[in-house]
Amino acid sequence: MTSIIEKSPLFELSADIHVEATAEEIYDVVSDLRRSGEWSPECQGGEWISGEPATVGAVFRGENLRSEDVVAWAPLVRGTWYTDARVVAAEPGRSFRWMMLSHAGADQESVWGFGIEPAGRGAVLTHHFRMGTATAGIHKIVADLDETERVKFVEEWTSKLAQDLDATLQRIKKVIES
Repeated sequence: MTSIIEKSPLFELSADIHVEATAEEIYDVVSDLRRSGEWSPECQGGEWISGEPATVGAVFRGENLRSEDVVAWAPLVRGTWYTDARVVAAEPGRSFRWMMLSHAGADQESVWGFGIEPAGRGAVLTHHFRMGTATAGIHKIVADLDETERVKFVEEWTSKLAQDLDATLQRIKKVIES
């Protein structure tokens, strides 16, 4: 039997919101990952560690904070931890995406991003996440889980991700419009 963890894509979600600002104004905010602490449920901000900030190829080290109650039963990293991500798309006013890197610095099929589409008095901001094959971190989380627990984890993590996408968009809208 094939494990749910072998499914591809493992996660693929998106959400959108209308923001009363120009596509360029929105892009300037979402491409500044140092500001992610203003809107992300887990990323507290961080720093660019290589390359020109917010350009393709630049690497951002994010500082993250996860509470004990997030999928509380699963063996997740809790408290503060760090992630590195490389920018894979940077089209001002249109698209900004970053790929999560493994602890060894290898590319992973885990891509977060924003798309921006002018609409009416502002633009529609789409926040998306796709994990093709499971990352090293996911494999570590589920290593000691049986298949029933793996299915439960994927279902609960998908729900958590959907909530995070919505919360992020609501917070970005507030940051930009106020």
